[in-house]
Amino acid sequence: MIFRRALIRLTLTYTLVQLLLFGGFALGIYAYVTGTFDFDPADNATINAAEQGFANLRVGLITGYGILVALLPLSSYLMARTALVPIRRSYELQQRFVEGASHEFRGPLSVVQGELELGLLRARTPTQYRAAMTTSLDAVGGLVRLTNDLLLLTRDDPGELEATFERVLLNEIVSSAVEARASAHRGITVTVFERSWVTGSAELLGRAIANVLDNAVKFRTLDQPILVSVRRTGKLAQVLVEDHGVGMTPAEVDHAFDRFWRAQDARSTPGYGLGLPLVKQISQAHHGSVTLKSAPEEGTTVTLTFPASAL
Repeated sequence: MIFRRALIRLTLTYTLVQLLLFGGFALGIYAYVTGTFDFDPADNATINAAEQGFANLRVGLITGYGILVALLPLSSYLMARTALVPIRRSYELQQRFVEGASHEFRGPLSVVQGELELGLLRARTPTQYRAAMTTSLDAVGGLVRLTNDLLLLTRDDPGELEATFERVLLNEIVSSAVEARASAHRGITVTVFERSWVTGSAELLGRAIANVLDNAVKFRTLDQPILVSVRRTGKLAQVLVEDHGVGMTPAEVDHAFDRFWRAQDARSTPGYGLGLPLVKQISQAHHGSVTLKSAPEEGTTVTLTFPASAL
């Protein structure tokens, strides 16, 4: 409804503006011609010829203007639709973002509310209160992480972020991310081909690599290793994370970087559908890219690529 009204208003506005412009142009032409050829000839034949020429000019201009009156609404409508395409796309993405965020916030908030209401129903033991507070605290922690992720996704000032960048060793960031996952560390094999330096934020790069590793751990097949490699190819530094898990279909790969989107098989696992979108955001902020290659039952390979810093 909003875009229909906007389309009608834009069509009318474009039509009126163009009619005014063409009307002014036609009047200008007529005034110029009649003013330029305004003379007083000696014979009536010349006068009649001039008057006939002016009459033909008036008829031509009026006919042309009438044709424009009929055609301009259609062309204005097409222009208005074209102008509204990116706005409509942005609006739809915003709506999806708000709906997704609302849905993800509702879960943890319901947990906190439920635990608090349950604790107030009757007197409980200290152990039960502690358990309720622990559950609520975990839910609040999830809300904090979700809020931080949303804030990071909405940052639109790359200059401010780049001011904090420094030269960092990509190998150390990968090693720290792997070691932080002690429970899954035995199943992760790290292969370093060459020390690779990049310019960026160690915290954000670590967050991106950690998100990819977390996904690999979540969706790998039991006892199958996760292969992590760091390599430098020319002026590029790359981190590859390969798992042999459930994999993804081509359609799922197309949506993997959409905010709040989760594959059907992944909805039973913890998460908010923001991991890979954050990885993409961080990669782009570092003038890099992320690619995902996957096939069902064959696993997934995620490649992070960044401009390598000079040695």
